[in-house]
Amino acid sequence: MTTSEVTGAGQRWILQFCHGYDGPFLDCARQYAALFAGTPYKVCTVYLTGAPSAEVEAGSASDEVIFLDYRSKDVRGLKLRAIRDFRRIAASRDFVACIAHRFKPIYVALLGSDLPVIGVHHAFGDYRRLSRKLFANAFRRRLALLGVSDAVRDDMRACLPGWPGERIETLYNRIDIAAVQAEQVSREAARAHLGLPQDAWVVGNVGRLHPDKDQATLIRGFAQALPHLPAGSLLAIMGSGKLEGTLKALAAELGVSESVCFLGQVSAGRRFFRAFDVFALSSDHEPFGMVLLEAMAAGVPVIGTDCGGGREVVQGVGELFPLGDAAALADVLRLQPQSGDLPAVRERLQAHLQQHFSDPVVRERFWSLPLCAMLS
Repeated sequence: MTTSEVTGAGQRWILQFCHGYDGPFLDCARQYAALFAGTPYKVCTVYLTGAPSAEVEAGSASDEVIFLDYRSKDVRGLKLRAIRDFRRIAASRDFVACIAHRFKPIYVALLGSDLPVIGVHHAFGDYRRLSRKLFANAFRRRLALLGVSDAVRDDMRACLPGWPGERIETLYNRIDIAAVQAEQVSREAARAHLGLPQDAWVVGNVGRLHPDKDQATLIRGFAQALPHLPAGSLLAIMGSGKLEGTLKALAAELGVSESVCFLGQVSAGRRFFRAFDVFALSSDHEPFGMVLLEAMAAGVPVIGTDCGGGREVVQGVGELFPLGDAAALADVLRLQPQSGDLPAVRERLQAHLQQHFSDPVVRERFWSLPLCAMLS
């Protein structure tokens, strides 16, 4: 266990407990630490898995960071060592509440302390198992739940029907808009880095090559739209996964192999979103869709499936198509090159981010929730 130096006896603290910091979860930790900026509380962020990292410590935006340094296989089953470690941390200073991300940290936090726990859920189905329903109900007096979208919230409410609505609420994911935009490189530099032609019209997609992301529908829709798109148009898919061979075979079968670019895993991929002329997310019931926010920050028009949390992000500012409907996606893609004044589109995207998915707006929303009474 490692920890940064702590000062301030008598200070009131929030204990944030995260499973790890891979992928989007480092920024999730930053988002929740930022809720307490300018308040009387300090934030201690604890990572259950993952080795100590100065970069992660800096990115957590917290007053203290602790790495328990477990491997995933170490925290299967009853997780007794992790519960003992958490108990020691919870007793180390005046914590008033714990914010725990995902079910395993919620489980450890409830068994390892007497603190009120706000559980943040980033996926569907976390309480569909009977054992988890029973566990949540056993601790409902000091447990409240947040979903990253209304879709996730409603899934939890359906699984826990006896809970009052104010104990299961929504708090959207968000981005530090200025920080994300500052690290995004120009269109020309992004295309050079990704190996994309400077003069092509490019549809972008980012995500694991996994059935949940449904890039198969994206490739089929692009293939149908391609004869109606500008000459030399490309579909660029950023990501890696078990379906790479299957998706390449599909592109070959449809005769569009030369027009579909598999970019592989790209480090700090959001820096290069300005390479795209439009961003399309074809996911199967995305819980939220952080990449949509990052595409909007880059000023790229967005298309998403009309389901899950992604619909809540795109609705009113982008285009939606029915899940798995390649023909409908093709119709949307055909219209994109003639979709109007790009500066005006970018202005709407920026306003949408500021009004719904920025740190200040979500911070105000958080402190208006009844469950914040747990922090008093």
